[in-house]
Amino acid sequence: MKRRARDITIVVLTHERRDEVLRTVSRLLAAHDGLPVVVVDNGSTDGTEAALAARFPTVRRVRLARNQGAAGRNAGVRTAATPYVAFCDDDVWWDEGALARAAAFFDAYPRLAVATARVLVGEAGREDPACAYMARCGRVDPAVPGLEVAGFLAGACVMRRTAFMAAGGYEARLFIGGEESLLALDLLAAGWRIAYVPELVAHHHPSSHRDAGRRRLLLLRNALWCAWLRRPAAAAWRETRERLGAARGLGLRAQSLAAALAGLPWVLRHRRVLPPHVEAALHRLDPERGRL
Repeated sequence: MKRRARDITIVVLTHERRDEVLRTVSRLLAAHDGLPVVVVDNGSTDGTEAALAARFPTVRRVRLARNQGAAGRNAGVRTAATPYVAFCDDDVWWDEGALARAAAFFDAYPRLAVATARVLVGEAGREDPACAYMARCGRVDPAVPGLEVAGFLAGACVMRRTAFMAAGGYEARLFIGGEESLLALDLLAAGWRIAYVPELVAHHHPSSHRDAGRRRLLLLRNALWCAWLRRPAAAAWRETRERLGAARGLGLRAQSLAAALAGLPWVLRHRRVLPPHVEAALHRLDPERGRL
């Protein structure tokens, strides 16, 4: 396989984390010298743009007027001139050599839309639980490297740019929190494939600047929205009951239900039920979600 790392642009998403993004960009440039790096600044007010310009003048910066959440990544992809895009957040960076391997895999597997990384968390390098789940549930398939899966990690994956653009990128209404679920379903519905590739390693040192309560609420709301945007009615009802049961345990049932209902008119206008083969793939490759 050819190893063409220079076919990849790295897109970094940041918001109000100047020190973290400076650290991440420094590590990316050291490990992937010569690759284009685009930092999308989601409306930060902490001097992020000025600090990046002073320290890394060759890094492209895209400053958004307001925080667009995950959809900020769309602006970064639009600026890319390469066939593949590697995503990371401001507290994630790619291991040396990972992106060269990713480019080779995309060259070799023409239906591959997303390759998600094995993520090692913190100084101890603990494997992210989502990776353990994908390793357990993924299936060997000659059409993809690694394991075929039905989802990916938004902050640690490589995508084929044409597939991303054709699918419309990240939905702005979801903001952030499980935002990759809808995009994954739409890619699968379009005939693309998603893989978990443990050979591609990324490091995640979670930022301390997180609003965990708000993130849990958005995760619950977005899961409900995604269910009704794409799942058949019976599956959407099952997932609704399961998610609201989980929300009750977190003390967020009323809030998550209110947040989901507020977007119901939009959800129903954009409802597009998955083709049967994608629903079957959920049951096969993502059993925790497929059974809902």
